[in-house]
Amino acid sequence: MIELKSDAQLASMRQAARIVAQVLEELQRLVRPGVTTRQLDRHAEALIAKLGGGTAFKGYRGYPATICTSVNEVVVHGIPGERVLREGDVIGLDVGAQVNGYYGDAAVTVPVGRVAPEVERLLRITEESLHRGIEQAQAGNRISDISWAVQQHAEAHGYSVVREFTGHGIGVQLHEEPHIPNYGPPHRGPLIKVGMVLAIEPMINMGGPEVEILEDGWTAVTRDRCWSAHFEHTICVTPDGPQILTTLA
Repeated sequence: MIELKSDAQLASMRQAARIVAQVLEELQRLVRPGVTTRQLDRHAEALIAKLGGGTAFKGYRGYPATICTSVNEVVVHGIPGERVLREGDVIGLDVGAQVNGYYGDAAVTVPVGRVAPEVERLLRITEESLHRGIEQAQAGNRISDISWAVQQHAEAHGYSVVREFTGHGIGVQLHEEPHIPNYGPPHRGPLIKVGMVLAIEPMINMGGPEVEILEDGWTAVTRDRCWSAHFEHTICVTPDGPQILTTLA
């Protein structure tokens, strides 16, 4: 069942989403060659607590860290550890927080120092694909209109779309109905209604779309080891269109 959020519920979700946005902004400032992914995770955990939130990911289905740190060919769910970031890498930072039992979730992929032009292009097109999807989160559209918009933009620029992971509804649970694939034909799936809160998150690969899970049970990498990018926002559907919650703007 897809829950439509009340104004009171949205108030807590806005707080959680703002914490996520603040943490992501701070983490992006800390990303540089020589930093370990564990250092980023520890900083995020401390900052979420300082801002009055709770962690969303730590302990979720046994996940051991506060954030996901996905470097280069890692698509999503990279576990922070002793990996040292190097000039020219990219890192996906996925952050979740909760306030009063309600969740916010967002991700961004950022360069470590200077990266190759083709990598800059991957990041730009993936973020554009996210916003193409968000534009379709209009009352009266269907969920697959979001999916279609993401896929069309990414594939028009020569990239592939990951199938195994999707966006999702969000609220009192981190993952709620509906599932939001990043591919598929338009005008299908649940009707989008005012009050829906959705986490839209394209995962776009430079090579093929296939992924595999490493032995830790979490880290998803591209099967061909080509690089990947991941961007995500939590949005709510309003009478005036989609509103991004995970932003400081």
